[in-house]
Order: sequence, then C-alpha cells, then structure tokens
Amino acid sequence: MKRRKAQMLTSVGLAIGIVVIDQAIKVAVKTGMYLHQSIHVTDWFQILFTENDGMAFGMEVFNKWFLTSFRIGAVALLIWYICRSVSKGIGWGYLVCLTMITAGAAGNIFDCMFYGMIFNNPPAPMTAELVPWGTGYGQLMLGRVVDMFYFPLVEWDWPASLPFIGGEHFIFFSPIFNFADASISCGVIALILFFNQKMFR
Repeated sequence: MKRRKAQMLTSVGLAIGIVVIDQAIKVAVKTGMYLHQSIHVTDWFQILFTENDGMAFGMEVFNKWFLTSFRIGAVALLIWYICRSVSKGIGWGYLVCLTMITAGAAGNIFDCMFYGMIFNNPPAPMTAELVPWGTGYGQLMLGRVVDMFYFPLVEWDWPASLPFIGGEHFIFFSPIFNFADASISCGVIALILFFNQKMFR
C-alpha cells in the first residue's frame, strides 16, 4: 500500500512539474519574443520562436480538431493505464517513463486547448499578450503549439555538381521542439531501450 501511494504521489508530482516547466517556458517565449525571432545561444543551439498546428517537432498531419481530440483521448488512456499498472505493481523506471510521456502530451494539449482563447497574435516585432478569455487569435481546441528549441548541429551546402540535391543547404537535426516534446521523446526512447513487460512485478 505504501509503495502504491508513493508511486502515485511521485507520478503526480513529476507530471505537474513537467507541465509547469513546459508552460513557463512557452509563456515566457510567447510574451517575450515575436514570432520567428531567434536568440543565438551557440552555433549549434538557438531559441527560435515558432508555432505549429501539428504534432511533435512541428509535423502537421490530420485535422486540428482530430489532433486535439486524439491527444486528450491518449492522455486519458495513459492516465488510466498508469493507475491500473500501479495497482498491479509497476516498476519505478517504467512508471517514470509513462509519466514523462503523459505529462508531455498534456503540456501540448494545454496549448491547443487554451492558447487561442487567451493570447492575441500581433505582427512582428510586437509580442503576444494575454487577453480576456475568448478574445484571442483562435477558438477552443484550435490553439497553436509553441516551439522554441532549435539545434542545427551540422550544416553544409551540397556541391552544385550533385544531381537533385546539388546546391541545396543541408541542416542535420532541423526540427524545432519544446520541453513537452523532449519529455515525450525521452520517455519513449527510454522505454524502447530499457524497459519491457518485466517491469511489472
């Protein structure tokens, strides 16, 4: 009983921490930078403010209503699965991974659900501001997800003599992502590398 209670408290605390950190970063970027503004940190790391209507790392597939509804359903299913697994004796590592994935998804759901209702969308170089509920740039469930972490680790130009790609500029790891995306990705990668059904005991 003590183990289950400790695991539930850990999971809830970790999830709240991830969502709070994610939202704090997003609000700071959205209200402190204008869209597409970049802060050069190093040659391989930038804070680049972008927004997207799609899934992780800026991918855009399917209808926005569908994506938001799917995210909500997925998070609800994950919460149910975590509760069920804790009652059956889940391993700590597996629990942390599931919580990271769930909290990351919840962080992006918050953007989709509410940002269109509470933020305006001024042109650059103006920055967004909080506005009265319902007077923002979009509708409920149709907000845009805020991304900011950009790691152009390696860049080069292909020789002009090459067919098809000649003269093109190549960037290794071009996705722009947020803290929630990173939480989801780290959780999934850890599950794949380290955990399986043996984590249940």
